[in-house]
Amino acid sequence: MKHLVVAILVALSAGSFAAQSPSTPASAQTEKLQAIEPLVQQAIGEKKLPGAVVVIGRGDRILYEKAIGHRAVVPAAEAMTLDTVFDLASLTKVVATTTSMMILLEEGKIRLTDRVSTFIPGFERYGKQDITVRHLMTHVSGLRPDVDLGDMWSGSEKAIELAIEEVPTSAPGERFVYSDINYFLLGDIVRRVSGETLDKFAHDRVFAPLGMKDTMFLPPAALRSRIAPTESCTPLGWPCEGPGMSMLRGVVHDPTARRMGGVAGHAGLFSTAADLTVFCRMLLNGGAYHGTRILSPLAVAKMTTAATDPRDRSVRGLGWDIDSAYSSNRGELLPVGSFGHTGFTGTSLWIDPTTGMFVVFLSNRVHPDGKGDVTPLRARVATIAASVIEDVAPVPRTSMMMTGRDFGPSGTPPAAAPQTPVLSGIDVLRSDGFSALQGKRVGLVTNHTGRARDGATTIDLPFAGAIDFAPLFAGAAARLHRL
Repeated sequence: MKHLVVAILVALSAGSFAAQSPSTPASAQTEKLQAIEPLVQQAIGEKKLPGAVVVIGRGDRILYEKAIGHRAVVPAAEAMTLDTVFDLASLTKVVATTTSMMILLEEGKIRLTDRVSTFIPGFERYGKQDITVRHLMTHVSGLRPDVDLGDMWSGSEKAIELAIEEVPTSAPGERFVYSDINYFLLGDIVRRVSGETLDKFAHDRVFAPLGMKDTMFLPPAALRSRIAPTESCTPLGWPCEGPGMSMLRGVVHDPTARRMGGVAGHAGLFSTAADLTVFCRMLLNGGAYHGTRILSPLAVAKMTTAATDPRDRSVRGLGWDIDSAYSSNRGELLPVGSFGHTGFTGTSLWIDPTTGMFVVFLSNRVHPDGKGDVTPLRARVATIAASVIEDVAPVPRTSMMMTGRDFGPSGTPPAAAPQTPVLSGIDVLRSDGFSALQGKRVGLVTNHTGRARDGATTIDLPFAGAIDFAPLFAGAAARLHRL
């Protein structure tokens, strides 16, 4: 046994974060976090936004919660309140659509490798036959950022017809291009597979069970007084200009979602900071909140860890952003292992399983004239939030230089720069033909998540014949005594 070499592959599950109380005294934490409001007020003075609601928490603790400024400035000023309902814009992609897709995946009704044309007949035309669900969820489908808005089309069916007629700009998996088309296709897949529209499925399977009572598509008129208005626009037009404009309030700002009737996989969801706090806690707790389970821990881990090519500088999970040109709302201190998303209207979430911290930033920065900008502000808020954490040992990490651009109909990230991929131990051994193990007796401790870069499971790898491969030990570490 003296030559026995054991390769141990460790998989970290979501929801494991420091449980101990922060060592920083509460008064010192409070003092640090009080720096947030002056930053927001300064941005309000510069007309970057009319107001915001900011919530910062760790696990079940709320460290900071504040409504700042105004939710409306025209035609009359209205103070921002904690229960203000916001147009979430692209947060719809992760809160509603990605979560719904993962539920269907858990039920075995879809697979990430399923071709989109399996669910949407005709989609395969013009070379789109190899685009899969995974390609859509990671924005590497090769589709454009959005469909054309020049013609005054309307209806969800028409949007799907336009997507079917799309000609890819690149091969699937070749490059990252953030695309609303990807996500309204996913919303349509939820409808076709479940037999329910996205709004009903997400309400029944996610929002209602979690008690997220103010999270919905197509908010009723009764909520109008609490909804943060966005911008004056014509019913179907984009950009927002010309005769017949009215202030959008309770009507989705995104033009494609508006033309689709307000329910779409990429935009259309409305919510409050309190509801999104519940959603963040559910993810940090591995898919459950107060005894109600929405997703399994493995499903949460799957969608919030890197799912893109290791050579790509834009690191994305399934729906979620991890480290890309869109990650400015992570701030300067939260680690790359965290994840989040932003919305064009000025909304964002960032969640860190390592520390249990989450940052909810909600604004209507497009009110009243579409000219606001909260990209730098969100980054500064997240940095201040992270600065109060002292009970986590610093972990050396590397990440790309963030350019920090918000989502928009025409926005695309900068071209990916080449980089040397990071290889796991099994990939290093494999690249050298397992020469380091030649002539030795080898045992492998792994489980079903152990995989090489290309997705091959470690137990299926073709170990060199000269290796004396001892019995496989899968599962509990308690079996190590058998070595």
